[in-house]
Amino acid sequence: MLRVTKSLNNRRFSVVENASGLSDARTVFHYEVEGDAVWGTYKGGHIRMGNQVGRITGPDTIELLYQCITTDGEIRAGWSRGTVGVDEVGRTTLNFVWGWLSGANGGGESSYVEVDA
Repeated sequence: MLRVTKSLNNRRFSVVENASGLSDARTVFHYEVEGDAVWGTYKGGHIRMGNQVGRITGPDTIELLYQCITTDGEIRAGWSRGTVGVDEVGRTTLNFVWGWLSGANGGGESSYVEVDA
């Protein structure tokens, strides 16, 4: 749990790959962690605003529920399971498998990398 907390708490991430989703390189995710609880906000690109809440499930894994309103005024919600890692230059990475629960069908995989505040 400590490794995930140190890797995510008060850190920001942008999209590296998300072929099936709404978020893109213009979307910034900001995470907070307290104990085993994870939450955050995201916006940018096609996302007007969004939030997420979840929990740490292992030494390098999390699960989240998320919801957003798009720039087109659509409301969507979904789930994701992710792995926290580190890339070749030492930046924290996130890799998710996700799916829609409301507002759309399907799902996919996505990857994110830490960005400077």
